[in-house]
Amino acid sequence: MSNYLSVQGECRTLKVIEKSKFITNSAHVEGEEQARDFIAKISKEFSDATHNCYAYICDAKGNFLRFSDDGEPSGTAGMPMLDVLKNKKLVQTAVVVTRYFGGVKLGAGGLVRAYSGSVAENLAAAKIVSYEQCAEGEYSVDYSTAELARRYFDGRDCNVISVNYDSGVTFTVAVRERDEQTFDGELINLLNGRVQISQKRRYYFPFALN
Repeated sequence: MSNYLSVQGECRTLKVIEKSKFITNSAHVEGEEQARDFIAKISKEFSDATHNCYAYICDAKGNFLRFSDDGEPSGTAGMPMLDVLKNKKLVQTAVVVTRYFGGVKLGAGGLVRAYSGSVAENLAAAKIVSYEQCAEGEYSVDYSTAELARRYFDGRDCNVISVNYDSGVTFTVAVRERDEQTFDGELINLLNGRVQISQKRRYYFPFALN
């Protein structure tokens, strides 16, 4: 499976259009159950709202998608929201736009712009990450080289998951699989071979976009 984009965590934004409040919530979801749980949570929080419209793409390949207008005219809310997700190439992402009607009708075109614009603004504020195949390993060094190893990790595009202090220091680090050989080789050279690398695991990890 190739790399894919998603949001990390949850994000909430507010947009006011012609006295109507549009509250947008987005979240990373893995599977339909998580997507529906997120929608239910937001709908319960804003149970007094006029509408709680949603859209989601809940698989990594972008094939499992759903949307709802929740009482708005057909095609004016859920589908425009879903189109924004597609255009931004986001998967495993759910969005809910809550509307509190302000008394001014927007018309079909106005609703489409309101819902799609609300989602676009929310995703601009959200943290977007790239899920890429990574290699996670344990890098064991002695105390005399631990600080040098730490500075190496701090200066590289990797994720230090944990640090364990025992007879030596073991860093658990995830790095992009495509960078693995260079990453390991440079560390070995830096420490003159005084590092033990073990327990490699491979999985998809969310790396922040530069």
